[in-house]
This record gives sequence, C-alpha cells and structure tokens, in this order.
Amino acid sequence: MKIPVLFPKIFDYPFTYESEIKETLEPGDFVKAPFGTSEITGVVWPYEQRTEKKFKIKKILKKINIEKLNSKMIDFINWFSKYNLVSLGMSLKMCLLNKQVVEKDYKDEFEKYKFNKFNNEFLLNDEQKKSLSFLRNVGDNYNVSVIEGVTGSGKTLVYFERIKDFINKDNQVLILLPEIALTNQFSKRYKDFFGTEPAVWHSGTSKKNKSIIWKGVTENKIKIVIGARSSLFLPFKKLGTIIVDEEHDVSYKQDEGISYNARDMAITRAFLEDIPINLVTSIPSVETYNNIVKKKYKVTKLKKRYKEASLPKIEIINLNSEVLKKESWIANKTIDKVNQYLEKGDQVLFFLNRRGYAPFVICKKCGYRFQCPNCDVNLNFHKNLNKLLCHHCGYKSILSRLCKDKKKCDFLFCGPGVERIFAELKKIFPNKKINIFSSDTLKKEEKINELLSKVESKQIDILVGTQLLSKGFHFPKLNCIVVVDGDFSSHGYDLRTAEKNIQLYYQLTGRAGREGNISTIYFQTYTPDDETLLNISKNNPNIFLEKELMLRKEKKLPPFYKLISLIISGKNEKLVINFSSILKSKLPKLKEVNVLGPVLAPITKLRNKYRCRILIKYPEKLFIQKYLSQSLNRIKITPGIKLEVDVDPINFS
Repeated sequence: MKIPVLFPKIFDYPFTYESEIKETLEPGDFVKAPFGTSEITGVVWPYEQRTEKKFKIKKILKKINIEKLNSKMIDFINWFSKYNLVSLGMSLKMCLLNKQVVEKDYKDEFEKYKFNKFNNEFLLNDEQKKSLSFLRNVGDNYNVSVIEGVTGSGKTLVYFERIKDFINKDNQVLILLPEIALTNQFSKRYKDFFGTEPAVWHSGTSKKNKSIIWKGVTENKIKIVIGARSSLFLPFKKLGTIIVDEEHDVSYKQDEGISYNARDMAITRAFLEDIPINLVTSIPSVETYNNIVKKKYKVTKLKKRYKEASLPKIEIINLNSEVLKKESWIANKTIDKVNQYLEKGDQVLFFLNRRGYAPFVICKKCGYRFQCPNCDVNLNFHKNLNKLLCHHCGYKSILSRLCKDKKKCDFLFCGPGVERIFAELKKIFPNKKINIFSSDTLKKEEKINELLSKVESKQIDILVGTQLLSKGFHFPKLNCIVVVDGDFSSHGYDLRTAEKNIQLYYQLTGRAGREGNISTIYFQTYTPDDETLLNISKNNPNIFLEKELMLRKEKKLPPFYKLISLIISGKNEKLVINFSSILKSKLPKLKEVNVLGPVLAPITKLRNKYRCRILIKYPEKLFIQKYLSQSLNRIKITPGIKLEVDVDPINFS
C-alpha cells in the first residue's frame, strides 16, 4: 500500500512509501521512515505527489505511538505554506520540536498546570460585564471579535472570564502575546486569576518545558498556553478559542527566516478550526479598523479605565521657547514639572526610543564617521560597554582612531540614547534611584523580573526606557511620563510610520495613572504643530484611523491593496542587481498588478550582503501567490544569491 509522507525539510511535497507494518496508517499519523542515509520523523499526508519518474519505493519503519495531527491542523499547514510561499516541509517543521515529536510520557509534569479552583475575587464592572455578555452572545463558532478599550480598562479580566467558559467545556485556549518580556508580569496576573501555573511558550522556554507543553497540548492535558508567535503552530487536540493580545503590535510579524504575521495566521487558524478569536487592543491596527468598519469583525468597547481612573493629561513643552544647556536634552520646564511628581512620591518615566549612549560618533577634526564594516549603518556608542555596536549584525569595536595629524581623533557624540539621558538625570537628581529599562540591559528573564519587582515595590524613582516599556506593563505608582524627543520625523520608506507612532505613544500614555492618581505625559518637541503629536494629544485614535484609511485607499495601499516583497541579497553587488532585473522579467504579468523595482534596499548592505528589493502590489481580492509560486519555482537561483519572500511586509529597510 502506497503512503505519502511529508518530512520537516525544505521539500514542497510528500514522498511516497510503502507500508508493511501491522498498524493502519491515516493522514496525520507520525511515522519513522528512511530518508537518504538516516531515519527521520514524518507525517502521513492526505495526498500523494504525482511524478513520471521511476524510483525505488522504500518502506515505513514504524508508526509513532502519539496523538496524530488532526485534519484542521493539516489544513492550516497547507494554507500557511501556500499563502506565505513557504515549502510544505518547512511549514510542518514549525509544528514540531527540532524536527522531532515527543514520545516520552510527562504525566506527572502536567499536574502543575491543572485547575483546582478559579479565583472569584475579581469583580467586573458594568462595562466589563456588558463586553463579556457580548462575547458570549456571538457564540463558540468562528467569528472575529475585537475587544477595544482604553489602556487600563480591564480588557484582560474580560477575556479571562470568557476563557473560563471554554475550560469548563474541556476545550483548550491559546493566548498570544507580542513580546517575551510581557509574559512574566502577565503570568503573575494569570496565576492570581486561574490559581495555577501558566504554560509559557517562547524562544526562551527550556527544551524540557517545551517538550512537556508540546506533549500536553497534543493530549489535551494542558488547557491554556501563553505564547509568543511560534506557539500558534502547537498541535492542540481540542482548541476552543484564540486570544491575540495587543493585536496592533508589529512584533507579531516575523521578519527573519520564515516571514509571517502571527495575528493574521491566528485568524486563519481560527477559521479552519471553526472557533472564535478575540483581538485585544487599545488602538486597532489600520487593517483591523478597516474590518470593523466593513462589519467583517465585531467589536465591543471599554471606554472607561478600571476603577474609574482617569487618562493622563497631555502637555506639550515647546523646545523653541526653552534654552537647553550644552549637551543637555531635558528642558528646565520639564525638570520643574517632574519635581512636582517626585515630591509627591510618584514614579517618573523618561522615554526615548534609542538604545545606547549616542546614535553615532564623528571626529570633530577630520569628520570621520564610525560606520559598521558589514552594514550600511552608523555604529551606536554604548557607554556601559565602552564599545561601538551595530544594532543589525552585532559587530563591536572599541572607540579609538588616529586622526590625519597622527593624534587621537576628537570625538563628537551626536544625539542622545537612553544611556546619555540616564547620565544627565543622575546629575539633575543625584539622590534619586534611577534605572534603565531597555533590551540591552534586560537580556535575561531574571533581570526583567528583578527590575519589575523593584518598580512595583517603589525601589526605583525614575525609569529611563525604550519602546519595550510601552508594552502592557502595569506600574502602580507611575504617574509622570516625559517623551524626551517628541519630533515624529517620518522615514520615507515606511508607509506605516504614522500608524506605528500613534500606537506606540497611545500605549505609552496608558502606563501612567493606572491606580486613579492624577497623571501627565509631557512631550518635548521642536514641532508642536506636528499632525501625529496633535492626534495623540486629542486622545481619540479613531480620528487618525479614519483619515489614514482614506489616505491608504486613495494611494492604493494596504489594506485595500496587498504587498509582497522579494529581497535579493548576495556578496557581489553587481550580481545582485543583475539577478534582480532577470527575476523581475520572469514574474507573472497580471492586470492591476504593479511590480515596483528592483531598487537597492534603504539599508543597502546588511551583514556583508548587498540587498535589492522588488515590491509587488496587487488588489486584496487576488490570490497572487498561486501565480507567483509557479514563476518562482521555474527560476534558477544564481550561485551566491539568496532570495527571500516576505508576504504582507511591515519592515521596508
């Protein structure tokens, strides 16, 4: 009997085997089979790859005695492969653990994830009860419901209560979070509510814990998983609902390796599983807002903060009217405002979305600018490390160079990063406890937990942080935020700059005043009339979203048109440019489809490779992948060239 088997490898089709084992094999069953010179794990696939070639058919060695992939998961793998132009085998690989399955019995390890008794001390207010009732009324079959609420309105409590409905019906739940850093504080809230340990899945989860969780979800022994993007590919036995928290967050987009948008893939998985999905946000992405307008998605809104806490006031500090000292970035007016909060015992956050000490360094005498030898970018100076660092490839260098007069260069540090603001604050507030909160200083999970604990127990007076701090952290005593650089200069190559800024700063305002105290966010700026800043200060993101939708429609941009980016890279710049031109000539020519480029990417050289981009723009109703995959399969890739496909790109650098 012929059996098609798909392997977690680069191939886009299953291989044909014979079976002489006593067990009956069905689609989704895991098997061991010979492949080349080794024996590897594969999955019995529902269809066979037809070929005219004559070849010797090998025999399946054994059936692996674990739960099989259900038909809905197989449908998801198939669809994911077609939509993202990723081979079937590589799509399957994402559902396994390092190309393997877990056969070991972890029965005792599942105990800590079992529910004993839910905590009933959390009481919903009238608005939250109304939202919960709305979610229950839309039912347990496929629908997309958006829980939209101002920051601090208690959206999490609403969907926690809704999750209980699914657990009581013996279903499983997946909660997606955009950042690993969020899982620690979120896990504490989860434990308080559900009275048990959460099963947490992300790149930092240990191999053993991943094995336990993988096995637990396949047997329906683990009911709830809190995870980053990759948890979407876990083979749940009885998935009942998916929650996508902070749905607007660009971190849901995977850029490196296999490119995909976890939020959009979660919606498709919910559709194929015929289960409801909740998108949770304080300000919807433009795509989600468009689907709400079109009544494709349902929406329930929480307009008040939990316990009636008021939103922070927004004040603009016009730096054109202030005199800043040399190498200073904090105005006297800002210091006076901050002092008022510190005197009350409140915490203050200084926000600057730039890591390190200075974004770039030049020599005052000869004008030499320190740049990365591997990438077309400036080196960022990190004073804590006393090194120049590339934020793209990780290249490090000491800050030392001889000038044209054979003497040492006279360095000029251009612009501030969080370390420089930290140094300035130490001089202004010498008696205050000040800490930096950024991905550089918080690389390890323990450090994040330690710092969060210090903030919550009021052992820190002033935080200096990057956008990591704008995510869903809860700081009870934080009532004053200073945005050091409120000038929203747009990068010409990023069509989502305005949207990202609105979302970032709207989220940031939500970190303040969460316990009901008076709070303010101050924007230092040289452009007080900037449209993005005025939109933020109105505290009504719908004004921006409506305007942005009109603009995108007029310019034929997402969500009305879709984009696919082809990135061609290689060490030889001329070869990259030549291959890009050949590639464009072989792409399908379809009505209403625009092929833009090839052009050199904004960051032309990255990790020692030159990069070209081709951008394909097409109407949203056209499934261009069908035609594009045929063309790409026929193209012979020149040696020394790498071709990457990014469907629905978010990053255009």
